[in-house]
Amino acid sequence: MAQFTIKDLARELDVSASTVSRALRGHPDISDATKKRVAEAAERHNYHPNQLAQSLQKRRSNTIGVIVPEIGHDFFSTAISGIEEVAYENGYTIMVCQSGETLRREIINTQALVANRVAGLLIAISSQTTNSEHLSGAMRQGVPLVQFDRVVESLPTSKVVVDDFRAAYIATSHLAEAGYRRIGHMAGQDGIALNRNRFEGYRAALHDHDLDYDARFHLHGGYAEEDGRRGAARYLAMAERPDAVLAINDPVAVGLYVEFKRAGLRIPDDIALVGFSDTPAAALIEPALTTVFQPAFAMGRAAASLLLKQFDADDATMVPETVVLDTELRVRGSSARRRG
Repeated sequence: MAQFTIKDLARELDVSASTVSRALRGHPDISDATKKRVAEAAERHNYHPNQLAQSLQKRRSNTIGVIVPEIGHDFFSTAISGIEEVAYENGYTIMVCQSGETLRREIINTQALVANRVAGLLIAISSQTTNSEHLSGAMRQGVPLVQFDRVVESLPTSKVVVDDFRAAYIATSHLAEAGYRRIGHMAGQDGIALNRNRFEGYRAALHDHDLDYDARFHLHGGYAEEDGRRGAARYLAMAERPDAVLAINDPVAVGLYVEFKRAGLRIPDDIALVGFSDTPAAALIEPALTTVFQPAFAMGRAAASLLLKQFDADDATMVPETVVLDTELRVRGSSARRRG
């Protein structure tokens, strides 16, 4: 007797085979009533999906590959938790790699995950990734891909981001309205969309508050605390330094903070600081760090959900989506209103 198949289930229930497949995986787009009907029919016919056969047929596993710049960064570790939760809810596992902020490792990670026939890829690009041919190559091999946080804008994939322009505009406006007049920006690597959008938001806020942009106060570096320390040394060497700095992220802000205090500067009396991400360290230092909250967990969940949606889509008709999540400026002592 021939084995009962998923098509037989679909025919009996008068639904599509893809609906049966998604119902058996517990997909959130399928109603509870349909899931129940499918489960009961599968039990009646003793039908169990053959995961190995499915993997071979689709030429992919039930593993989702995730590439981030640094697993130890609080933002990315929280985003990974969001990804893993959605993956688990839908019968997938995740395999996580870190690029270490280098394009070379990102390429090696991408190739290794594709070779292991992952179901799809989720990636936040490294600070060196201005060439995305390795990602285009993965897509040409039929691997679904979704970008989050740090993205290559020109790559035709679904993306999950925040409005970096607006967030930087609000943060810079806060400093201007608190009485700071020489506002600097400790940026990340040049050429990344996230950096460009935050810089443009910073410039626009200066303009709208009748403040001059001083190119000396706009420094480029990386995303680690050590990059903030190096940036602080450059600011401290200036004859006239900024009275406030918007940092590209919290680790960089903490590096600035440590070196400024070591040099005897008072925060915020001598120099104010604003970070980005709202990592746990932001609220622990004294005075606590004003920072832009990014919903890392929600970003991970949204990216994983977009990837799962892509699994069930027709490749010919799949249209990339961009999800933009809200941020929130969390004002603390490091940017208190200037006296006088």
